[in-house]
Amino acid sequence: MLTIIQAGEENIPQIQEIARNTWPETFRDILSPEQIRYMLQMMYDDASLRRQMRSGHVFLLAESGGFASYELNYQGKAVCKLHKIYILPSMQGKSVGKALLTEVARIAKEAGMQQVWLNVNRHNKATGFYERFGFRKTGEEDIDIGNGYFMNDTIMQMDL
Repeated sequence: MLTIIQAGEENIPQIQEIARNTWPETFRDILSPEQIRYMLQMMYDDASLRRQMRSGHVFLLAESGGFASYELNYQGKAVCKLHKIYILPSMQGKSVGKALLTEVARIAKEAGMQQVWLNVNRHNKATGFYERFGFRKTGEEDIDIGNGYFMNDTIMQMDL
């Protein structure tokens, strides 16, 4: 059985380790090595993760090597925003992502949320995973993240 815990600041090193070991493989055909390094630093340094945790992002950690972060009541709506979900490459295809996503959906539904929203890079093969889970594409957006880089995302949502 897969164990999932709510992560705290004491789990930041584990979250960083998973991100460092997941991002280069996940994004190698999509983003430049420089952009991957920039985004890892921007989103996963100690201060950034603490700031996220203290501003309402809840992190779930799967003992087998994955994490997700979500936010309830996103933008004041009955929406759960899935900000992040990453699974170690060696654990992909072994239901870790499904377990994390199922847990986020369960928590969101119990909290009275109507939908789960997420953004995913337009070229990320995970789009198919989300569609199989019940998400549908609702739009696209390009987000300027500084240093001349953009996140070119598909917006997806799932009704609960």
